[in-house]
Amino acid sequence: MTANNQLQGIDVSHYQGAVDWKKVKAAGIAFAYAKATDGNTYTDPQFHTNWQGIQAAGILRGAYHFYETNGDPVSQANNFITAVGSLAANDLAPVVDIEIFKGNYGSNSVAANLQIWLDAVEKALGRTPMIYTAPSFWNQTINTDFSKYPLWVAEYGVAAPKIPFGWSTYNFWQYSQSGSVDGVTGSVDLDVFLGTP
Repeated sequence: MTANNQLQGIDVSHYQGAVDWKKVKAAGIAFAYAKATDGNTYTDPQFHTNWQGIQAAGILRGAYHFYETNGDPVSQANNFITAVGSLAANDLAPVVDIEIFKGNYGSNSVAANLQIWLDAVEKALGRTPMIYTAPSFWNQTINTDFSKYPLWVAEYGVAAPKIPFGWSTYNFWQYSQSGSVDGVTGSVDLDVFLGTP
C-alpha cells in the first residue's frame, strides 16, 4: 500500500475509545479523520478529544458526518457545523459519509438532499466538502454526477477500488476496516491519500 506518492491515514470514532495520537504519529500515520456527528442531533462522544489530540500530535486532521438519508439535510449540516466550529487552514476537507439508504427525507431525491447538506457546510466552513461512499451504494442509490467534489471511496480486499459513477479517480481510499495501528486499541479503518503532503 505504501508508495512515494501516497500518504497513510486512519479514521476513527468512539468505537476506538481513547487513542494515543503520539503513538499513531510515530507509527507513520500522516492524516486522521474523526467522526464528528451522525444524523440530526448525535455528536460522537470522542470527537472533541480526537480533534484536539490529532492536531496536538502533528497529524493532519479532518472531521466527518455520517449522513442519514431519512434525516433533514439542513439539521444534519447544522449539527456537523456546530460540532466542528471552524476549520484551521491546514485541516482537511470536511466529509459527508453516505453509505446506507434508510428511506428518503421529504419530497427531494437523496441526491438533492445531499446537495443541500454540501452547500450548507461549504457556506458555513468555507471549504469544499468531500464525499465518502462505496461504489455499489452510490451507483444503486444516487448515481448522479457529483464530480466537482473530492471522492473518498471505500472498498476492501481489492488491488484498486472501483470508481463510483461521476468520478474518474479518487482522492482518498479506505482500503481496510480491520487494520492495526500502534496507539489504537483493536481494529481501525485504514486509508490512503493519492498524493503528497
